[in-house]
Amino acid sequence: MTSLSEALPRGIMLLGCGKMGGAMLEGWLTQGLAASKVTVIDVAPSDRVQALARDAGLVVNPDAIPDADVCLLAVKPQMMEEAIGAVAGMGAGTLYVSIAAGLTIDWFQARLGASARIVRSMPNTPAAVGKGISALVANEAAGAAGLEAAEALLAAIGATVRLESEAQMDAVTGLSGSGPAYVFHLIEAMAAAGEAEGLAPDLAMALARATVIGAGALAEAAEESAAQLRIDVTSPKGTTAEGLAVLMEALPDLMRRTVGAAANRSRELAG
Repeated sequence: MTSLSEALPRGIMLLGCGKMGGAMLEGWLTQGLAASKVTVIDVAPSDRVQALARDAGLVVNPDAIPDADVCLLAVKPQMMEEAIGAVAGMGAGTLYVSIAAGLTIDWFQARLGASARIVRSMPNTPAAVGKGISALVANEAAGAAGLEAAEALLAAIGATVRLESEAQMDAVTGLSGSGPAYVFHLIEAMAAAGEAEGLAPDLAMALARATVIGAGALAEAAEESAAQLRIDVTSPKGTTAEGLAVLMEALPDLMRRTVGAAANRSRELAG
């Protein structure tokens, strides 16, 4: 199997290395990409980035922008207008991959040129442990080859899915892009509920974390649907049934409104 370093002889330009960019960088390094293959442009490099520059050959904020196989656009969408000029003049063969919520392919083509090869994607932060999922869609200039290249890169940090159209990206952003935060808050809420029933805070948190992690692993490994798994662990008139009666009355509508609010914000960011 070709390694990431072999597949990217000119390396990767990473524009922005905050939470998501940093998570992706860690995923690539875990998959064997040499730090020296990555150039980072970031206004405030983290201690981790600086340590990689010092100890592993990561290139940070060079005076001249080098050519690269892929330029990953990972700054916040509100900052992209100011930041993108730094990489607008890269080589014609460079593939631009955006992970910025809300910013459309047309938005990038207006700033990078109509012939720029662009893939718009939406990963999520579990990329840092190889458990991310990224949705992708490409412009005509990038074509199938560009989509495949971006998919191969993002596959190193988790699963990938191809969208039928860019119009689906806002829903993806609201569901999987923002979704890890919903799950983290679920852990918080479960732990708080355990405390309210008399458990010590540390014990309640340990139980909540392990329960969510274990349920996720079971859902990943099982052939059954999530609905069937829920049915299988719910004994009629048992404790789980009592709890679910409360949760299922409120959660479906709450989750629809949660994902909808995030998706609508993605649409607003597109202007």
